[in-house]
Amino acid sequence: MTSSSVPLLPATERSLLHRIAVGQSEGRTPSLVGAIARGGRMVWAGAWGDVASATDTQYRVGSITKTFTAVLVMRLRDEGVLGLEDPLEKHLPDTGVGGVTIAQLLSHTAGLSAESPAPWWERTPGGLRPGLADVLGERPFAHPPGRGHHYSNTGYALLGSLVSAVRGIPWEEALRAEILEPLGMHRTTSQPVAPYAKGWAVHPWADVLLPEPAEDLGLMAPAGQLWSTTADLCRFASFLAGGDARVLSAESVREMRTPAAPPITENWDGGYGLGVQLIRRDGRTLVGHSGSLPGFVAGLWLSVDDDVAAVVLANATSGPQLGALVSDLVRIVVEAEPRFPEPWRPLPEDDAPTLCLTGSWYWGTYAYGLKALADGGVELQPLRDVGRGSRFRPLPDGTWLGLDGYYDGEVLRVVRREDGSVSHLDLGSFVFTREPYGPEDAVPGGVDEGGWRGAR
Repeated sequence: MTSSSVPLLPATERSLLHRIAVGQSEGRTPSLVGAIARGGRMVWAGAWGDVASATDTQYRVGSITKTFTAVLVMRLRDEGVLGLEDPLEKHLPDTGVGGVTIAQLLSHTAGLSAESPAPWWERTPGGLRPGLADVLGERPFAHPPGRGHHYSNTGYALLGSLVSAVRGIPWEEALRAEILEPLGMHRTTSQPVAPYAKGWAVHPWADVLLPEPAEDLGLMAPAGQLWSTTADLCRFASFLAGGDARVLSAESVREMRTPAAPPITENWDGGYGLGVQLIRRDGRTLVGHSGSLPGFVAGLWLSVDDDVAAVVLANATSGPQLGALVSDLVRIVVEAEPRFPEPWRPLPEDDAPTLCLTGSWYWGTYAYGLKALADGGVELQPLRDVGRGSRFRPLPDGTWLGLDGYYDGEVLRVVRREDGSVSHLDLGSFVFTREPYGPEDAVPGGVDEGGWRGAR
């Protein structure tokens, strides 16, 4: 049995439904739906209020759309069509802001203004902004590029146009062919398809409603156009947890989840990667995205470490505190039903050559242990909680690439003697040897000929 095959307990399901009901009631929204994904599939869904289906009713998801746009850009990077450090101008000329890089646009560090010029783009037809000059306006920058995080909807309009320019097809077509179809997200669309929830504004001082417009956002669509369901977003959350070879590798998805934008305050509890938000709640890191458009609020958050994702959708302009609600759903599941560890299994026989590298290594007098991992990588960690550790994945040339911690992105090389035996490990010029300052070891600066000695 694996963790993905264990159903939620009835008590857990009731706690989740109760939290959904409280969110709908206190948030004063016509309807609210939520769902939980674990082990790569949806394991619970619930609804409260006036809604046709907890799993199949479409809601507008607002800025969760940005994560989809970011995946399209990362696919282009992985194909070698563009580089994240490329200036926008290289692939999308004549915007007037082409000096900013693609990475800066993805991480909201390009310094662009948060919104397009008036009229309010979320409540007006996209046809009012027929060109990128109309999206950016006369004052496109709010800050110098690269200096800090400043959330920008216009930046993602540029990324959507970049995808269209490079692919030679509309952003919506690329989205459908490259993400939605492979992941089986058939209920995620640019325009609403029944059954779908109507968007409402709820009066702040009376229990009355006002319909909100549902506009086609035109060039701003890559920043917030999509409609989706809890079932589809659970599929997308599972993809963000582990990748999918048909769409984007696990390594590239992990890169998206890595903080890319510096915090804007000293006491920060969140950040931004490449198209995904990161927050700290209840002692755990959640990755995903929030979303809102007039008439709707949405949230998709997952704890990769706990293998739990939560989705919440509501059809009111304001009211439900979705950030707290979604994190509460994750917390309920994690605390009531901790993740089962994956069964231990021995490594495949063809991974045996790595065995010669395992065991104790020394950087100077710091003791480390190198362990072979089930995924074919290795992990180097200090043995006395003093030092820097990382995981590494093998590269085709026989070296190893750091994946996290201090050595993220650094190269680990196995240096061999003339007879083929292992001499030492070279990690970013640091030498790791089998003994602490062994007399025959290749230690930079050499080893004193007198060797180790007692005090005199």
